Amino acid sequence: MMKISTLRVVIIVALVLAVGAAAGAQATVIKVGATPVPHAEILEFIKPALQAEGIQLEIVEFNDYVLPNLALSDGELDANYFQHIPYLETFSADHGLDLAVLVGVHIEPMGLYSQRVDSLEDLPNGATIAIPNDATNGGRALLLLQEAGLIRLADGTGITATVFDVVDNPRNIRFRELEAPLLPRALADVEAAVINTNYALEAGLVPLRDALVIEGAESPYVNVVAVRAGDEHNPALLKLAEALTRPEVREFILESYDGAVVPVF
Repeated sequence: MMKISTLRVVIIVALVLAVGAAAGAQATVIKVGATPVPHAEILEFIKPALQAEGIQLEIVEFNDYVLPNLALSDGELDANYFQHIPYLETFSADHGLDLAVLVGVHIEPMGLYSQRVDSLEDLPNGATIAIPNDATNGGRALLLLQEAGLIRLADGTGITATVFDVVDNPRNIRFRELEAPLLPRALADVEAAVINTNYALEAGLVPLRDALVIEGAESPYVNVVAVRAGDEHNPALLKLAEALTRPEVREFILESYDGAVVPVF
């Protein structure tokens, strides 16, 4: 009788430990900040795959480009997914943050949009064009306008170019610098606006159809998952990186965004 009772106790203890271990495995939660389109949508797509590996993905949506990095640095997030590398590097340097790239996922080509004209040739002399007011996206917008032949920037200026670097402006274009999320709404008040693809998609614009000019797939502005420096080898975050770069995610991106979002893996 004692042997049977002892066996029962051993079995019960083993079951309790097994259940506890399973519960512990299921308790791995990672919080990732993201802008709604396409970042949060892509994260939603990989949720089931991560769940199957014992990772509960909690998506925290942001509608600006400032708070996600601050929240990550402060430990409120485990990672964020909304920005390209030049922005991450510039923002981190300006705010004294120690953030790192976990994985690159896709490129969102920036485009020039208008509700008033149908082509670059129709832009009137003295047209007002709205551009993002943050350093890297503002410079990126100006480079796009230079590529389109609308302006010329001073030699040696790159992604941090500002409107003060415009040295040739044959159409006398005026620039209105606004926060990136406000640019789609500004289309009613300006001749055109250079808009990041995620905000264009949120506004119902179709980049390949609606943009007067758009960056090519060779753009260097890869959107990445960022983490705090030192977390690049965190096992749960490595599973996030692996899940984001699977073939089925590539197919999801290509089918969902009609070329407006281009996977880099």
